[in-house]
Amino acid sequence: MNVRANKLLLLVSSLATLALLGFAAYRENVLEEWRVIQRRYARELPADAAAEFNVQLRQIVVPGLGVADRCVSCHVGMAPGEQGIKTVPLFAKHRDVVHDPAEFGCTTCHGGQGRATEKDAAHGDVEFWPEPMIPARYSYAGCGRCHTHLAVPNLAAVQRGRDLFERYDCLACHKLEGRGGTLRPGGAGGMEGPDLSRVAAKGVDPSWYDKHKTARDAAIASMAPGAVAAPPVLGKPTASPAAWKASFSDVGAEDRKQIETFLSSRFGAPGLIESKALFHSLGCRGCHKLAGVGGDDGPDLTKEGLMDPGRRAFAHVPGDRTVANWLAAHFRAPSVVVPGSGMPEFGLDESRIDRLVFYMLSLRHNDLPEKFLPNDRALADRFGRREFAADGATLYGSFCAACHGPGGEGMRYPGMTAFPAIGNPDFLAVASDDFLRATVTHGRPGRRMPAWGETSGGLRPEEIETVIGYLRTLGGNAAFEGDDKPPRWVVADAARGGELFASNCASCHGVKGEGREGPALANSALLANATDTYLVRTISRGRRGTAMLGFTHGSIVRQALSEPDIESIVAFVRTWEKHR
Repeated sequence: MNVRANKLLLLVSSLATLALLGFAAYRENVLEEWRVIQRRYARELPADAAAEFNVQLRQIVVPGLGVADRCVSCHVGMAPGEQGIKTVPLFAKHRDVVHDPAEFGCTTCHGGQGRATEKDAAHGDVEFWPEPMIPARYSYAGCGRCHTHLAVPNLAAVQRGRDLFERYDCLACHKLEGRGGTLRPGGAGGMEGPDLSRVAAKGVDPSWYDKHKTARDAAIASMAPGAVAAPPVLGKPTASPAAWKASFSDVGAEDRKQIETFLSSRFGAPGLIESKALFHSLGCRGCHKLAGVGGDDGPDLTKEGLMDPGRRAFAHVPGDRTVANWLAAHFRAPSVVVPGSGMPEFGLDESRIDRLVFYMLSLRHNDLPEKFLPNDRALADRFGRREFAADGATLYGSFCAACHGPGGEGMRYPGMTAFPAIGNPDFLAVASDDFLRATVTHGRPGRRMPAWGETSGGLRPEEIETVIGYLRTLGGNAAFEGDDKPPRWVVADAARGGELFASNCASCHGVKGEGREGPALANSALLANATDTYLVRTISRGRRGTAMLGFTHGSIVRQALSEPDIESIVAFVRTWEKHR
């Protein structure tokens, strides 16, 4: 009985094993997701193309980059030699990105797990995979793996140029990122100029305006009085005199400059330049280094886009455990996502947060083999070309705006000492260029103001001069009043000044000048750079729009100080200089 039962058990288990092996073989050769997708692709093809199509594992191999990507086993239309099917997004050809995607593979730009053949694994949406795929809406962030766009201005400059580009009706003739260009009945081309989506890659022609104006004037001159422009020839792009006359108007020099600034930021990566321009507007480099340039208070962001989600805490991040969600939550409330973070809450709206996430995902700096190194990356890495523009607004926005405010109005963040209003006209009237230059160059030891002229990754001398000039414009072109006295001329009673300081100044500047609501007056850099005239005028006049009121006039809560009293306070403040 036992023998028979054992034989029966062996038979059943053998049949089950054969069935399992058969199902595994069937699943492997018939039901694999990529096979199902390829059979569906073949059904969408014309009969002759379908007959030649083979269901097989496809991959793109780039030995120079160490890439072997099987993504094209599902995205068949993007495989080399395939025609693609426009009506089915999964089977569409790769969008035009100038270079052939097959030269670089898929994961080089998009992230994910190239050797995987199942959707979740291939997209990197599995546990412990360190580089998940970039979300589709941020797909152009992948350009940051190889490229770094140079001389990008602040966001306001980009937006001004875009507004002018549209206001002057340039879209009537030119396409730009899928918009513009004129079509006529029957599909004939209208007044179509070149597509400008990538004009910055080759450089904006400096004579574009003169050429346009000459062509416009010639077109108008060709029209005899009472003449009627010939009708367009079907199927051929035309630019009739009437069209030129109606569409191209004179453009002022300043407007041309702003349009050129905008066009110089068009590299064929929609949204990415605007995201980088926003970064250049919020003062982020004041605390963060990026490609070796910036401050040291925050973490280096050079490879922030390669963040491993498995190494980040998601306890306070709503939604899926994705890098994009983590970054967005961090921008909303840094200290909630990263307890103890020194980054303030900027109160950004969701559109700006989305743009910053876009830019962070693009920070994927890689050490590329020589043959794959694009010009912009080589210029930045090897020749020190700046990624931000050299104008004062962009330099100030990149390095200073987070602490001192977009308009130099000063900033106040919860739990932090207030940052001074360096665009205040009362400050700029008493601050010489030498004072400003020394402050920017040497910083304020013990404060969050770096020595931008001395630190690695700081500002170059010519950039510091540009920032100083821009500060003057923030104060309404406030000029330094001048000072014909020596730097140290006050001779007064320091003991009396100490009493007056305690009763009038200590509540804001600290009992020992350490700084509270107001700046730290016992700072060695400030005392070295500030002249007695600077201190006397500041105490006497105050700073409009701030808590620092002038002391030459009293109020219901305090008495006015005489000139000898103010000089006594200056003499007392100078005692901190002598003790250091």
